[in-house]
Amino acid sequence: MVPATAVAGAIVFGMANGAIAASFAVSGQTFKVSASTLEGKGFTQYGGLAKEKNGTVHPVAVSAIDEAKLYDLCQSVKVPGMPVVLTINAGGGGTPATAQGLLIDMDSLEGDAVFKNIKIGRDASDLEPTAQAGSFGQSADEVKITGLKQVARSTSAGTFALTGLKLKVNVGADAKECF
Repeated sequence: MVPATAVAGAIVFGMANGAIAASFAVSGQTFKVSASTLEGKGFTQYGGLAKEKNGTVHPVAVSAIDEAKLYDLCQSVKVPGMPVVLTINAGGGGTPATAQGLLIDMDSLEGDAVFKNIKIGRDASDLEPTAQAGSFGQSADEVKITGLKQVARSTSAGTFALTGLKLKVNVGADAKECF
């Protein structure tokens, strides 16, 4: 589910359309995302790096999805060293959250996936001009992941519509993450 957008000029345009990786410093903290189902059109995936402001670099799997629908979306982030978890829920009741130009930098992904017209082993630089030439990439016309569980470092999108948004700060015994 994840991390799409921005640098200057033409790069801003490419990122808003999910074509170019976002260029911003990550916090260094991961967050969890789950969804009962993710349906996407225009899927690419390749290796990348997420960089913190202090220079620490994290290898990540970069997933870009041109158009995504997320059903029963949950996002959670735990406050380090405290029994506090911020949760965001959206896309319930059969009306999905939607994203255009979704770009996710992730550490892990789980679920049952079906890809349509997948091409595995593509040169990543053919999928993303800033990716290292010769590195591994894959693409598919469509992707459907059920039981999505993802640990991510960043997510961006040209547009992210969170239908039925519920944000809550959970403290103590109620401070549970999405999974």
